[in-house]
Amino acid sequence: MRRFECRAVLFDLDGTLIDSAPDLAGAANHLREARGLAPLPLAALRPWVGTGARGMLKVALHLDPDHTEFEATRDEFLAVYERRLLQDTRAFSGVPALLAALVARGLPWGVVTNKAERFALPICRDMPLLQSAAAVVAGDTTTHAKPHPMPLLEAARRLGVAPEHCIYVGDDERDMQAARAAGMPGIVARWGYLGHGDIQSWGAEAEIEAPEALLALLA
Repeated sequence: MRRFECRAVLFDLDGTLIDSAPDLAGAANHLREARGLAPLPLAALRPWVGTGARGMLKVALHLDPDHTEFEATRDEFLAVYERRLLQDTRAFSGVPALLAALVARGLPWGVVTNKAERFALPICRDMPLLQSAAAVVAGDTTTHAKPHPMPLLEAARRLGVAPEHCIYVGDDERDMQAARAAGMPGIVARWGYLGHGDIQSWGAEAEIEAPEALLALLA
C-alpha cells in the first residue's frame, strides 16, 4: 500500500465530506411540483448532484444551458436550495472520526469546492463538524473553479503548506484533474457521487472505500 507524506489534507465538500443530495434533490423537486410534475426519487437525482445546477435542471426539467428559460430557472433553483441548505444534509458516516483524527495528529485540513461561497461558507460555518476547517475555498473564491488548479493552490497558500505536501480527496473526475494540475496526490472518495465516468481513467493516486481508510495512507 502506498503511503503519502503530507502536512495538510484538502477535501471536496459535496459527495466527500457531506451528503447534500437530499437538499439539492428537494430543491429540484420543489421546482417540479411548482410546475405540476410529480417528484423524482432521490435515486434518480443523486448521481447528478456533482454536476451542480446545470445537471440537476437537465434531469429534473430537461433544461439545457442554451434554453431560453435556463438562467431564470437556475436562479429559482438556487434560491430554493439556499433556503434549505442544511435541512437534510448530513456528514457521511466516518467523516467525523476522520476529521477528529486529523486534528489529533496536528494535520490541518481544508475544503475546496465548486459550490459558490453563498452556499459553501454558511454550510462550513453552521455545521459544527466543519468549523475546524483551516481554509474554505469555494467555486467563486478564485477566478477559476476546478478542474483548474487555482482553488487548490489557494487553499494550500492559506494553510501555509506547499502544494506537494498536500493531498486532495474528492469524488469527481474534476477533483483528480485539479489535484494533478496542482501537483498534489488525488484520492478518490468512492462513497461519493462519482458522476458517470470511468473512475479508473481519472488518474488518481489512490481510491478509498470509506473515510477512515484515508488514515492508513498517511505516512
